[in-house]
Amino acid sequence: MHSTMLLLAIGIVLALAQGVQAGVTRHYNFTIQSHKVSKLCSTKHIISVNRKFPGPTIHLDEGDRVVVKVTNRVPHNMTIHWHGVRQLRSAWFDGPAYITQCPIQPNQTFTYNFTVTEQRGTLWWHAHINWLRATVHGAFIIHPKPGLGYPFPKPEKEVPLIFSEWWKSDVLKVVKQALGTGGGPNISDAFTINGKPGPLYNCSSQDVFVLNALPGKTYLLRLVNAVLNTELFFAIANHTLTVVEADAGYVKPFNTNVVVIAPGQTMNLLVTANQAPGRYFMAAHSYESGQNVTFDNTTVTAIFQYQQASSSSPPVLPPLPFFNDTKPVTAFNSKLRKLATPEDPIAVPQTVDQHLFFTVGLAVENCPPGASNKTCQGPNGGRFAASVNNITFTVPTTAILQAHYFNTPGVYSTDFPISPLVKFNYTGPSLKNLNSINGTRTKVAVLPYGANVELILQDTSIVTTESHPIHLHGYNFYVVGTGFGNYNSSLASTFNLVDPPERNTIGVPVGGWAALRFKTDNPGAWFMHCHLEIHQSWGLDAAFIVNNGKGPSQSLQPPPADLPKC
Repeated sequence: MHSTMLLLAIGIVLALAQGVQAGVTRHYNFTIQSHKVSKLCSTKHIISVNRKFPGPTIHLDEGDRVVVKVTNRVPHNMTIHWHGVRQLRSAWFDGPAYITQCPIQPNQTFTYNFTVTEQRGTLWWHAHINWLRATVHGAFIIHPKPGLGYPFPKPEKEVPLIFSEWWKSDVLKVVKQALGTGGGPNISDAFTINGKPGPLYNCSSQDVFVLNALPGKTYLLRLVNAVLNTELFFAIANHTLTVVEADAGYVKPFNTNVVVIAPGQTMNLLVTANQAPGRYFMAAHSYESGQNVTFDNTTVTAIFQYQQASSSSPPVLPPLPFFNDTKPVTAFNSKLRKLATPEDPIAVPQTVDQHLFFTVGLAVENCPPGASNKTCQGPNGGRFAASVNNITFTVPTTAILQAHYFNTPGVYSTDFPISPLVKFNYTGPSLKNLNSINGTRTKVAVLPYGANVELILQDTSIVTTESHPIHLHGYNFYVVGTGFGNYNSSLASTFNLVDPPERNTIGVPVGGWAALRFKTDNPGAWFMHCHLEIHQSWGLDAAFIVNNGKGPSQSLQPPPADLPKC
């Protein structure tokens, strides 16, 4: 009897321990719907989640399971991507349309069901089809496991700051017009912080986000750049910012007066209310590195307001770098170094099994025979395009992951080149005779499980050199090196293999290169693309298939029963 009771007690203790380790399940309901919103002296319909812009913030602890039922109540296809969530063995729930799933069609539902393991910090979620992420996005905040704190003092308050982009017109018509004419898109009318443009815009004196601060207290700002087509500079007037995290990875803290954050990236900052009580602008505007590129040159503001400050006192505006000043961008990114913790040690691959060299940049397609000038308003009478290794991505009509899992023929080919098809002076004078290849079948690269991969991303000047924020789904990677000009193998001697930053989105320097390393420990089909939305629409995308390893723990899980059909 005593032995039976002892075994029962041990079993209860083990079960409780396993329950704590496994985390809890957090349920959310997302309803995609259209509703009216008034901004900048005008009113329009937007598509959002639960009638919120930005959408609801998801909170969870590391190790929790997240279950989100998405119901589509608009006449457009929809998917949701959980940006930066690794989706270990659960690629079905990653979200990019026609890569890991077919879209959720109007009046249909799909439930995203995944566990977040070995990650903590600020990430985000967004629509991943067409340009719908303009208003369909929100924060995804992973708190440390219960009982574990931050590697810095606990802040007084944690505040998400989500940067978005606003058009007075219908954003879907903006991209439709651009793709129809072959030219560039109309620029946005404003940026917003937490959905509010701030008082520097017309009709917006009251449409401003205010963070009320207690003197002497420190605040954790969780920045998310959900803007479609622009990298941003950000600062708070008269206040020093301490960077402690980038893309949900702790970094060795450093102080700065200005932050640069690209679309897709997230960043955590500490700011202490240690100035004279008053009202201080939190401000952001564009960093645009391309030549002769039209962009939104307005400034979005929110207010960092001390408790004793009068609400009528004018806020102080911080100085921000000039829009095309690359020096502060380089200086800022060079300070990022990964901070190792017991829960998140540094594991940079020291050897390489697979070398990849990908050129990334804008391109041009010839005007089709017989086409009118109205459809060929890009450079040299052609149509704007973009490419990786001179191949413009072809979006399939069946999801790549489904075709891979079920061995469906004819959806993709496995001949994506691992180095440029044509070698040239990548960052030299612009070329007018190197058009991109746009085929009828999607090309993917196939990688084995467990390989150490080195990926060189090289900017090109075919149209113009430009900083490209490249996002890799399903993986974090170590940024072991960056530089300007053309990459060559001798530069590998300069790589940081000790404490490089670990990210999911990297701004490839304008006219330069970035070297990434990661291990292929997550089977599935994974998208890699520029997070400037127009560049993605033009085809600056690629896809990887990572094969299964050995046994169930290294293999993709079966698809869910309610996986949408194409």
